[in-house]
Amino acid sequence: MTLRLATRRSPLALIQARYVQGRLAEHGRESELVLVETKGDREAGLDLATMGGEGLFAVEIQRALLHGEADVAIHSAKDLPSSTPEGLALVSVPERRDPADVLVGRSLAGLGPGATVATGSPRRRALLLERRPDLRVVPLRGNMATRLAAAGKNGVDAIVAAMAAVERLDESGLVSERLDPTWFVPQVGQGALALEARVDDDEVREALLSINDESALKAVVAERAFLEELGAGCAIPAGANADVDGETLTLRGVMIAPDGAKSVRAELVSTNPHQLGSDLARLLRDDMGGGALLGWES
Repeated sequence: MTLRLATRRSPLALIQARYVQGRLAEHGRESELVLVETKGDREAGLDLATMGGEGLFAVEIQRALLHGEADVAIHSAKDLPSSTPEGLALVSVPERRDPADVLVGRSLAGLGPGATVATGSPRRRALLLERRPDLRVVPLRGNMATRLAAAGKNGVDAIVAAMAAVERLDESGLVSERLDPTWFVPQVGQGALALEARVDDDEVREALLSINDESALKAVVAERAFLEELGAGCAIPAGANADVDGETLTLRGVMIAPDGAKSVRAELVSTNPHQLGSDLARLLRDDMGGGALLGWES
């Protein structure tokens, strides 16, 4: 069978989808792309936090899969809602790219007092202000090419982006600084692709498992369990990133006040990805007061 791969229409999404096509072809699987427009694409000028963030770039792609219009849903793992719709399963995560964030335009040390940095992410905003409360942080939307082009224009000194996205677009030369993920903790799933299929479609699941990276899948499962336990999406200033060494996972997480004034950080080690993510979220939110930093009721 020819696999129908549902993907967003953005240039970066198409690069990612064609990468998946190439990997499948290596295993003798033919495929074609099914292009889907998501709410996040249609309303590209609006602020992600205002729109809620959760599922903005994923729901329509998942719907195409559930309605039988496609066989596989290709997502940037960071765009997935924290819970998977009934009838679908996260089957495969191909080899993951660098999950770190980067600055384009200026390095952190190269930004003068009161410099302007653009980002659409509450997490990135808060982490920047934690280190540099003098910075002016402004919203940023649009596709990756538009965002990268914003650095150095209209009073914007630098922008924050995902290293993986910059690499996929072959624009690594624009990077001024890679932000150390041990303190600038990445968004859940950043740098990874997530491939979903219907739970009852054994042939498609088998095809996707042929290109799965087991360590990357474990890391994404742990990070997503963290987000699921928090009951939140990318519209809150929190992040988690897992390192995998054989059967052992180390998960690092952060919850931070929107203005960067206070934060809580911790890391846990386990061989159970889902339990690890849930445990770290509860530790930060409940035991260390991360929920209070975000104004959540206990």
